[in-house]
Amino acid sequence: MIELNGETLKLAQVQAIADGANISLNPSGLARMAEARKLIDAAVRDRTPVYGVTTGLGPRVVEALNEDEISAFALSAVRGRAHSAGDDLPEAACRAAIGVRINTLLTGAAGARPEMAEHLAACLNAGLSPVIRGVGSIGAADLMWGGDFGLALIAEGRMWRAGEVLAATDALAGAGLAPFIPAPREGLALVSHSSPSAAIAALGVGALSSLYDSADTATALTLEGFRANLSAFDLDLLALRPQAGQVEASIRIMRLLKGSPLQKEGAARRLQDPLSIRNIPQVHGAFLAALKGAEEAVAAEINGASDNPGVLIDRGEIASHGGYLTPHLVITLGALGQATAQIAAVQAARIGKMLAGRFTELPNGLTSSGATGAGLGPLMKTVEALFAEISHAAMPAPIYPSFSADGLEDVACHTAISAKALNRIADHWRRLIAIEMIVAAQAIDLRDIDIAPALVDARSTVRSVSRRFTDDRPLGGEIEALAARL
Repeated sequence: MIELNGETLKLAQVQAIADGANISLNPSGLARMAEARKLIDAAVRDRTPVYGVTTGLGPRVVEALNEDEISAFALSAVRGRAHSAGDDLPEAACRAAIGVRINTLLTGAAGARPEMAEHLAACLNAGLSPVIRGVGSIGAADLMWGGDFGLALIAEGRMWRAGEVLAATDALAGAGLAPFIPAPREGLALVSHSSPSAAIAALGVGALSSLYDSADTATALTLEGFRANLSAFDLDLLALRPQAGQVEASIRIMRLLKGSPLQKEGAARRLQDPLSIRNIPQVHGAFLAALKGAEEAVAAEINGASDNPGVLIDRGEIASHGGYLTPHLVITLGALGQATAQIAAVQAARIGKMLAGRFTELPNGLTSSGATGAGLGPLMKTVEALFAEISHAAMPAPIYPSFSADGLEDVACHTAISAKALNRIADHWRRLIAIEMIVAAQAIDLRDIDIAPALVDARSTVRSVSRRFTDDRPLGGEIEALAARL
């Protein structure tokens, strides 16, 4: 059970919600929603001009709504924006999106009733989440994704339940839940927010963060198998050019190598290693710096309000603002994707070095089976293909003026593209890390050496799914099995 309060949602908790965790709602968040709602109700009663509440949306902001229109507008705001296209987003992403939306509602900034958060929570805890088609957000709130989101909750769309897509009417009825009937402002609160992008970003950033431990382990195993020179990890040398993240990266690797024979004087085979080994602190450090930036940006998004207009409870005001646009988030996600591609590049280079006898003083392909065996050499094709996939996915999202809403909404930042890309990058990176571990373990076995105590279990894990390579055999299944453990 994860308690949501609108303030302290963590990336790991978003992943847990995506994986099926239930939630509860902190009373303080519900109280904020109730206080904010009083201001919305007063605006409706007094016909105070409030965007999307007593006026139209987009270019129709200049048009006041009459009493009948205000009542009907909440539903039409949802129906008029459910226009996304493409394949459905995975159920885990949709669960994460509804979890993030509940948390952001608890800030009170949307001015929705507490009943809205309670209804969304009841759906999530019943195993239901809105089905959202994969293409439709331009990063200026996820309006088309929000249309799918809201359409499901008013029982006119579709819902996920345990891996199955159902008509929302059937899904809600099966869970004993009624369709949500939005009051004024709540139709807009269902569609106009960046929760899907924020949730997908949280899943991608969280996945890369958790995989980094495995990437460090794979790197340390390679250093053992290569018999690398550890001078590149000397903190005094790193201080000569104090790049962000490199000290932490070096400390992490050296912690894994504590007690390794490589720590002894004269253990290194070479005076100076290839760049893919010598520049590990710089490349891994850049990743850590980018990761920190992305984590901070996502944390702000999943605990902040992307609703426009925003309710300022303490000031008793409702005003339009630009908090729905996510340029900082997309910039940090793009930087993290590029940083991961940088690591993937040095991994691919390291693996290539490990398979080349002229660099390792071991047999080419790390095999002793003679002229009939290719050994692990052909793995480089898969390594290069994985790197190419990562590099391609790490390309930045497009930047250009928008032409929506008759030219009124003239900015877009396409955060959704980078958020979805990070998840693809993590999926490919998982396999690349697994391959580096398999190759490093083979080199260690051929050398028949002791390794750092902290790496013994990792090597055993590799060998539990991929035995020592002697004669040519298919490795695809072993790569997948090891990747699944990372």
